[in-house]
Amino acid sequence: MDRPVQYGGQAVIEGVMMRGPRESAIAVRLPNGEIEVTCLKIHPWATKPIWKLPLIRGVVALIDSLVVGTRALTFSANRSMGEEDGGESEELGFWELALTIGLAFGLGLLLFVGLPTGVAHLFQGKVTGTFWQNILEGAIRLAVFFIYIVIISRLKDIQRVFQYHGAEHKAIFTYEAGKDLTVENARSFSRLHPRCGTSFLLIVVVVSIFVFAFVGLHPLWWRILSRVLLMPVVAGLAYEILKFSARHLESPQFRWLILPGLMLQKLTTREPDDSQLEVALAALKGVLDSGQELT
Repeated sequence: MDRPVQYGGQAVIEGVMMRGPRESAIAVRLPNGEIEVTCLKIHPWATKPIWKLPLIRGVVALIDSLVVGTRALTFSANRSMGEEDGGESEELGFWELALTIGLAFGLGLLLFVGLPTGVAHLFQGKVTGTFWQNILEGAIRLAVFFIYIVIISRLKDIQRVFQYHGAEHKAIFTYEAGKDLTVENARSFSRLHPRCGTSFLLIVVVVSIFVFAFVGLHPLWWRILSRVLLMPVVAGLAYEILKFSARHLESPQFRWLILPGLMLQKLTTREPDDSQLEVALAALKGVLDSGQELT
């Protein structure tokens, strides 16, 4: 049976990317003040039935989001600066995309796996036992995550991206409420959305604490490698929790699942102005016009 598409998006440089199952639409505010909307095909590999199985779909969604998001960021950066004027913006080739994602993934592993694991290892003499050592490691990872978010949220350029992030959420809320996609309607909605990637990342960090809690500590290289090998399991579980909580927003018993993510979004989103809402709505209209209403 067909079901309505749950649209999602991402803030990019001076714009917003909205995506459906087959196409994405990137709306960018050009230097001349105009809004340019470009629709791009999404590679169909992630739509295969086998990749939609529980747990597996979380890993696939993460990889697919990294690929689509990196391309959207590169595209928007070029267009917002007026590059490639009069033609199509150059897309990253396979190896360029792989290198970009590889570097980002590597830095992420260093910051959120290597650093917490290494620091916890230094305290083995004071915090003993596999369980408590892993709990300490998880607490350090959570602290590193929050500190990272706080630091980047204070950067001036990132704050503008976070405004577009808020605009993206307001546009999606407007659509999901069945309202006309106008700035006036979008303005009244919350900038905090339960299906946000920020919430997903927080769930990943929390789930990792429980998944890693019973994994052996020695030697150190195995402790680090085991975290890397188990990341697909962590991502799969986190995705299922996010989907479950999004389906039970009105349930008092489960609403607590989304509250931490919504609170964190107060750091990763800012109230957008009307011009930014206009861009987000243009991106959403672009992906809606591509005919992906049912999947």
